[in-house]
Amino acid sequence: MNQQTLSVREAIIGRRSIKKFNGQPVDREALLQIVDDAVWAPNHKNREPWRLVVACGEEIFELHKLLRDIAIPKWKELSEETLEKQMLKFTLPGAYAFIIVSEDVRQKQRLEDYAAASMFIQNIQLLAWDYGIGSCWKTPDFLDAPEFREALGVKPGERIISMLQMGYFDDIPKAAERKKSDEIVTFFERKEENN
Repeated sequence: MNQQTLSVREAIIGRRSIKKFNGQPVDREALLQIVDDAVWAPNHKNREPWRLVVACGEEIFELHKLLRDIAIPKWKELSEETLEKQMLKFTLPGAYAFIIVSEDVRQKQRLEDYAAASMFIQNIQLLAWDYGIGSCWKTPDFLDAPEFREALGVKPGERIISMLQMGYFDDIPKAAERKKSDEIVTFFERKEENN
């Protein structure tokens, strides 16, 4: 494990979504340690509403086949070279984590659980960055495809909210500008009612 020990601020400001991975596999032990630490995300009533399906070893090759079959429906009609090019977006990440959340029938709890799982995913991304592992949170349409859900063992009443691609990279993307506090903050001011 190649842990860097960034400050929280350095991790938050320095982390980038990585879309171009270099194909190096992610160590299972490192990934499991990241998950073990990420579970400390705030979550309402300690429901910990998430579970993961992970591929980071030999199983990643079977996942590649599933992604090919689902995401590139006419793959059999493509030349080997064209298929290989289209598959790079799936084959270059060194690990995958699919984050699955139960969908509570009560709207308040469902929104709380989604928010908590989002913080859990952010924790994974920040901790991975500290290990020198990049990530990108993706939500392709095929996550809801019945055959994809079945292949991942997603049960009725559950939803895949993230396909987290993870891996090593050679280049850090340039940061996009972000809004500053003077653009997004309004200070509370109580209005006096006239009688």
